[in-house]
Amino acid sequence: MWLWIVSSITGSILGEASANWFEKTRVGRWFYKKVNNYYNWAAGMLGLEVLKAENKWKKKYPHIAAKIDKLEQRINELEKNKFRRPPAHIGGKVF
Repeated sequence: MWLWIVSSITGSILGEASANWFEKTRVGRWFYKKVNNYYNWAAGMLGLEVLKAENKWKKKYPHIAAKIDKLEQRINELEKNKFRRPPAHIGGKVF
């Protein structure tokens, strides 16, 4: 039993590491792009609409959706201002 647990953990770690490496190669980027295209094609053929599910979720949980929207707005503001740093105040003097 211990051998099975150790081998499954080791296999998952090695599998994740090799998948991360493969994704960064030229063939990996091509492969993931093709898989993404097939996913989008299948979603179109089957009529799957993710955005409608998201809107239903937001209507079902409005308080959580409002918090997420506030956090997204705050992140956007921080990303806009990441190159503008406030002046450093040391001992009442602005440097």
